Amino acid sequence: MRALVTGAAGFIGSHLSQRLLAEGHDVIGVDNLSAYYAGTLKRRNLAAIAHPRFTFVQDDLADADLGPLLDGVDVAYHLAGQPGVRSSWGETFADYARANVLATQRLLEAARCREGLRLVYASSSSVYGDAEAFPTAETVLPCPRSPYGVTKLAAEHLCGLYAANFGLSTVSLRFFTVYGPRQRPDMAFTRFLRAARDGQQVTIYGTGEQIRDFTYVDDIVEALVRSGTTPTPAGSVFNVSGGGSHSVNEVLEEIESIVGKPLNIHREAVARGDVRRTSGDTTALARAFGWRPRVQLREGLRRQWDWVSAEA
Repeated sequence: MRALVTGAAGFIGSHLSQRLLAEGHDVIGVDNLSAYYAGTLKRRNLAAIAHPRFTFVQDDLADADLGPLLDGVDVAYHLAGQPGVRSSWGETFADYARANVLATQRLLEAARCREGLRLVYASSSSVYGDAEAFPTAETVLPCPRSPYGVTKLAAEHLCGLYAANFGLSTVSLRFFTVYGPRQRPDMAFTRFLRAARDGQQVTIYGTGEQIRDFTYVDDIVEALVRSGTTPTPAGSVFNVSGGGSHSVNEVLEEIESIVGKPLNIHREAVARGDVRRTSGDTTALARAFGWRPRVQLREGLRRQWDWVSAEA
């Protein structure tokens, strides 16, 4: 199999590329190496997946010539995009519209003429906002509370449109709070664990009673791989969640237990766009792909702590 992975230098993209290469597939990785966080970290991710069957292309999907990237490709995993709920407000929204909506539309347009191509899109639980039911099934009406969530939902709708109008085989996966080694430096678990390692202050937004469904990166990769090769109706949408909802305070207690010392916690006001709870129903995903989460929170946190500790 020949696969395209957009956002290949990122957190999830590098793990997915590594898995595909280990299974003997050819991988084309594309990434614009944006300045959202340090380029040295992305270069480190790329170094970890260096392989004779891996070809890296530095380019921006919003203006790249996408045709050659799709030549001979069986599955396109579209993970590239502008991340972050808190930074998606105001003038920076243009970056989100370009990277998450325009780039996706251009990729879909290039893919629609490729017979037999499947496109797997990495969406987000942010599309639900403060959902009306928990655990939240795909049938619940999306109602994002941040500009980021709006752009992820718009790209999902584009996938559905190209499936309905052109027969393009698309699958959208709504990820619920992904964590693990190589997690972005702005994300909570990396911030918490690095602060614990360095004896620094841990900043929490809100009371810490907000609840999240945390999903370990290997479980996300498993869902991606299966969705790329298992037949499903074009335009399908699935939740991918770890299956256990925990408060931020519970996470902090787990971290204290793992590192063996108390954390210096500083609390600030709730950030705009944050929701009080996420919890994903993965019944549909299990039925379609036989998928279930395998890594529980404590084990996943321990693995991420080992990675953070090795950085020092």
